[in-house]
Amino acid sequence: MMRGNRDMRRMLDKMGLNMQEMTNIEEVVIRTDSKEIFLIKPQVIEMKGKESTIFQIIAGDIEEKEREVPTFSEEDIILVMQQASSSREKAILALTDTKGDIAQAILNLTT
Repeated sequence: MMRGNRDMRRMLDKMGLNMQEMTNIEEVVIRTDSKEIFLIKPQVIEMKGKESTIFQIIAGDIEEKEREVPTFSEEDIILVMQQASSSREKAILALTDTKGDIAQAILNLTT
């Protein structure tokens, strides 16, 4: 097994990747549009290249939780955008922050 590890390091060096284990990682969270995945006390290896970084994560304890995804009508989003002269993203964020209260979302964006 030692030889395989040495060969792996040589291969990574040829590819221009520097491999280093990250220590004291408590949690890694992966968020999708519908759920969150919590990787508890994972082993994380960081492989840095010239233009990118790769993270290898090995976790024994995994927890999944469904996300509460707020939904707003298209009319509500457009109304907030128009009244507050804001982008779609800002309007949705304001509606999320105010739990769908259109008037408060507009006030938050304009004051």
